[in-house]
Amino acid sequence: MKQTTKELRSFFSSQSFSDGLRITISVLLPALIGSFMGNIHMGMLFSLGALCVSLADTPGAIINRTNTMMFCLAFVLATALVTEWARTNLLIMGVLVVVLSFFFSLFLVYGLRGASVGNAALLVMVLSMDQEPLPQGFGAQALFIFCGGLWYGFISLLDYRIAPFRPAQRSLGECIRELADYLRIKANFYDSKHQLEDNFNKLMARQIVVSEKQDAVREVLFKTRQIVKDPSQQGRRLLLAFTDVVDLFEEITATYLDYNYLRREFGHTRILDQIADLARNMAAELDAMGVAIQSNQKFVPRLNPDQAIIQLKADVDALATDKGDVLILKKLLVNIRRMLQRLQDLRLYFESGEPREHKQVLPYDRFVAHQSLDPRLLLDNLNLQSAVFRHSLRVAIAALVGFAVSKFIAQGHHSYWILMTIIFMLKPSFSLTRQRNIERIAGTLAGGVIGIVLLLLIPNKQVLFGLLVLFMLGTYSFMRTRYLLSVIFMTPFILILFSFLGIGFMALLQERVIDTLVGCIIALLAGYILLPNWESEQLSNFLRDMLKANSNYLFRLAEMLSGKTVSITDYKLARKEVYVSSANLSAAFQRMLSEPRRKQVDRSAVQQFVVLNHILFSNTATLASGLIHQPPRPYPAELNRNIRKIINTLCTALAQMNCPCKTEALEALGTTSGDVQTALSRDETLMKEQLEFMYRLSEDIVKAAKKGK
Repeated sequence: MKQTTKELRSFFSSQSFSDGLRITISVLLPALIGSFMGNIHMGMLFSLGALCVSLADTPGAIINRTNTMMFCLAFVLATALVTEWARTNLLIMGVLVVVLSFFFSLFLVYGLRGASVGNAALLVMVLSMDQEPLPQGFGAQALFIFCGGLWYGFISLLDYRIAPFRPAQRSLGECIRELADYLRIKANFYDSKHQLEDNFNKLMARQIVVSEKQDAVREVLFKTRQIVKDPSQQGRRLLLAFTDVVDLFEEITATYLDYNYLRREFGHTRILDQIADLARNMAAELDAMGVAIQSNQKFVPRLNPDQAIIQLKADVDALATDKGDVLILKKLLVNIRRMLQRLQDLRLYFESGEPREHKQVLPYDRFVAHQSLDPRLLLDNLNLQSAVFRHSLRVAIAALVGFAVSKFIAQGHHSYWILMTIIFMLKPSFSLTRQRNIERIAGTLAGGVIGIVLLLLIPNKQVLFGLLVLFMLGTYSFMRTRYLLSVIFMTPFILILFSFLGIGFMALLQERVIDTLVGCIIALLAGYILLPNWESEQLSNFLRDMLKANSNYLFRLAEMLSGKTVSITDYKLARKEVYVSSANLSAAFQRMLSEPRRKQVDRSAVQQFVVLNHILFSNTATLASGLIHQPPRPYPAELNRNIRKIINTLCTALAQMNCPCKTEALEALGTTSGDVQTALSRDETLMKEQLEFMYRLSEDIVKAAKKGK
């Protein structure tokens, strides 16, 4: 019961629900007002404009959201006008469908925001092409749609002005909760009931989500001047909390050990169960903090870090008298202590008074990607080597086929659903197209059953209207996060809406199911036949990026070992690059697995590459996180030679991919005082053993890269 309550509390305080509520209000009110005024058509046009601009209002910094909505309004108005002019001539309308489908699909070169603007414009085209002319004359329909878009923009900006920090809080809270799930999966490595390979696959899948959430927080925090520049307590708390979250993620990642050895040597004792239980308790604490930040409420700590680490240390020390060498457990103990300290730092978000000061003012703009809006990007992508260009051609050709089918073959008054399905289901890669189509068909069928049952059992219009609002809210709340749920809510919402307009819902459902199936089939065939984009063709780029990121991360470690002072900014940028590259590679690999086997490269080699690189940067994080906050000093020559050997080995793999490393800076480190000849201390001996293990990993990575590219 408590878990259900917590999940409901989290959902109702989430950014998804906030967006869904805002979109529902913005879309529903104009239609209701138009109905009361006796002009439902005008109200629906206002609602269409609001819906289109809401598609472009993706979460992020307010300046980006505002600019995107302005561009969206301009393109929506232009598209509505040209569609209103062309729709009376079937041939001209067919040409317009091809041209606009191609042109707006090219907007993907400007990232997801650009793609959302293109989708909004295409939605206006599809929903306007069969509209009857308004008595007000040419341009009236476009004007009403434009005013509806302005209405949504006003509501969105008003929402932000009322609570400017809430988007950042929601985003940070969701990020912390995903990190808690990541830690729970890590805890399972110490539990013999969980298979290591299956658990690692779950870990990689969760790492993708954690990386996405961290990027979302960076987008909101680091591009919002009110947070970065404003001296308010709330802004600084958010920045410091996110810094602690990323540092905690590093500490969790750095705990990757030889779990087979751990289970073999200590599986018969209770120590691994205790470590797993402590990790799960930390995850529960993190989860509770995430919900508290997300819902902007107080947090009551439940975990006592000092007591937890003291008890675990005592158990490890007691085990040492019986088991002998428990050095690996003691190293793990140090890492857990650092994780608990990060948890303590994160708790300071909830403390009253002035937040603690930054240790160093970071140039936050370097941690976020900046999307160029140069029109030359469109021109530079007008070639068959561009994946976006090939995708745009697919959309244009498939849209033409869908338009022809809807006009000459399909039956019913809503055959534009075929064209809409094609445009929104056809994605840049076949794997994404396949997944989205499966979700669309399954959601339409499930939602259709729900809608028919409700309409047959509930004759009361007031109750049905209440359900309509709830289904709208569900549709728009899950639209960006869980598409299957969104479609399940969308279908009964549409059936109830059209039943209010006097249209028979049984025939309508039949028409919608058929149109959805036809549109999905066309989209799937287009994705498979027309200049297909297979993940295996792009995989070498992700492999190369992973090697480059790992090499750069190792270079920062090499600088520390040589005695150089490494800036926190450069170190954290290298760390971020590794995490992002690893998540991108894992996501591409998962997408490849859903494609036809004959289009895949060596699956086992790629999986091995992913695993080995994860182990490598986990070991790098173990060493680097311990050295970065220590006073710089040169380490013995043997350690410096080992780290250079690892980097040179990765550079060999990069050279095989026609991406040579710049080794001048690395060779320069060999002439520093880092090559001092001294006897190794016990800690340095352990570092040497770890570096030797990492060197063997790098050799295996080179072999896997040869097979997987």
